[in-house]
Amino acid sequence: MGTLLSSDALNLLIRLGIDVLALLVLVGWLYRRRHSAPAMPLVFAVLNIGLFAALSAISAGSFKAGIGFGLFGLLSLVRLRSTAFTLKDVAYTFVALVLGLVNGLQERQMWLVVVLNVLLVLVVAVTDDSRSQPATRVMRLTLDHVVVDPDEARLELSNRLAVPVVAVIIDDIDFVRETTRVSVRYTVNDEVWLASATPDGADVVGSDERVDA
Repeated sequence: MGTLLSSDALNLLIRLGIDVLALLVLVGWLYRRRHSAPAMPLVFAVLNIGLFAALSAISAGSFKAGIGFGLFGLLSLVRLRSTAFTLKDVAYTFVALVLGLVNGLQERQMWLVVVLNVLLVLVVAVTDDSRSQPATRVMRLTLDHVVVDPDEARLELSNRLAVPVVAVIIDDIDFVRETTRVSVRYTVNDEVWLASATPDGADVVGSDERVDA
């Protein structure tokens, strides 16, 4: 009995070590290659370790299957509601959750766990182009006239805004009030990105302003 418990404890520690190592590579190296919301590493770590602990506890005890489904139901309530969170933040959050899931399940062959961890981290390392692409933000504006052509809106905003405009999306056109709501994605340098970090750790990346003709 003691040998069995020692084997289970050793297996748990090995899986925890693999999970922490993968998380350090994911967050400490890959994610921090670019400037982003300062609170996100904490979000990744809490979600990953929390899911690992919950799955380890469920796998070790005689829990009903409904508890497991309830756990994933709670995870579905997780939302990134701040405008500072980009699509890359969502992607990293998903990978952190999957790492916790892969490493938290017991009775899995260790070589398979290692391969899945390496695969997830490798895919992120290959596909994330943060080093070669500048940071971008989204600013929401309201034009006081109707614009139906995105290229025309981009040309106008490029001439009027003191930022490099990457893309312009027309969100809404009001022919009655003769206004156009647009979302403008533009690039920022690292100094501006860091200077915009608020004390609570959230980056203000969106605004809703009116641009008059």
